[in-house]
Amino acid sequence: QVQVTESGGGLVQAGGSLRLSCTASGGSFNGRNMAWFRGYPENEREFVAAVTWSGGSTYYADSVKGRFNIFRDNARKMMYLQMNSLKPEDTAVYYCAAGGGVPIRDSRAYDYWGQGTQVTVSS
Repeated sequence: QVQVTESGGGLVQAGGSLRLSCTASGGSFNGRNMAWFRGYPENEREFVAAVTWSGGSTYYADSVKGRFNIFRDNARKMMYLQMNSLKPEDTAVYYCAAGGGVPIRDSRAYDYWGQGTQVTVSS
């Protein structure tokens, strides 16, 4: 059973930066696409960014393109989301997900999810 764990959320002022981290243990990390979604537990999760299992391709939501960067370190079994120029509308719970399905922007393509980490951007 794969366990996904996020860390790195917090409170930051608008224009600031945060880096989220994610690790997947208990199964194959290197063979899975990884992604970040955001939202709240009672709402639908919005796609933010994804990286293929090799790290060779990345995908971003239009709302974060140019501000966020997703990357992974397969040797360390870690995946990261560097968030720059943060805006109040980026405030949400951020979820890390691991999976092998398609399409890569669809939450249904992911089998394993973390509990989420809160990001709050103050104006």
